[in-house]
Amino acid sequence: MSVRPSQSLVMDRLYRYQRHFYDFTRKFYLLGRDALLQEMILRPNDRILEMGCGTARNLIRLAQEHPEIYLYGIDASQEMLKTANNKIHRRGLSRRITVTTALAEQVHYQKTFHLDSPFDGMFFSYSLSMIPMWKDALTNAWINLKPGGRIYIVDFWDQEKLPDWFQTLLQQWLAFFHVRHDPLLVDFLSGFRTTDGHPLHIDSIFRRYAFKTNLMKSEDRPHFLP
Repeated sequence: MSVRPSQSLVMDRLYRYQRHFYDFTRKFYLLGRDALLQEMILRPNDRILEMGCGTARNLIRLAQEHPEIYLYGIDASQEMLKTANNKIHRRGLSRRITVTTALAEQVHYQKTFHLDSPFDGMFFSYSLSMIPMWKDALTNAWINLKPGGRIYIVDFWDQEKLPDWFQTLLQQWLAFFHVRHDPLLVDFLSGFRTTDGHPLHIDSIFRRYAFKTNLMKSEDRPHFLP
């Protein structure tokens, strides 16, 4: 699966050195990741894809807690995946975790991973805010998901209920890492309905610092539209 050279280059430049201390620093402000992992509905032999897996921190945690599932990850940065593959190998998880370079809006279960069927579930952990074409990424995730599967999301929100100075500082800091919360994202997700017809629930994390939610693909909803 080809990756647009410019996007891959930007990510590699950003993470060439950061990848060595990425996990240590991010644990202080990527809130809600572990809660999202705990909420996933997982069954034996499920195949789960992380869109934007970085150093494989989340994939490794899931593999250790659920030894009966198989995990896959994609990332635009080859530099990040060097760290990911090293960590996966050191923990003896190479048989159950596979990562490769790809974009979320381009990945395909068969062409990218040589699988014979779509994924049972997938998740975006603080990656949609780094994907300019986030709607294309979500649409492609839907295409690569089995009916009955879920897309889990945790990411930055608008910090509306936090002090203005905090919002400004955080957004300036995140912009340095090419992270930007698009207010249209939560509005778009809020337009979805659950399988029983209720509005999709958006969970606020620390006064709208971040949010998490999940979407289920039902048999009667083949297209990704609210």
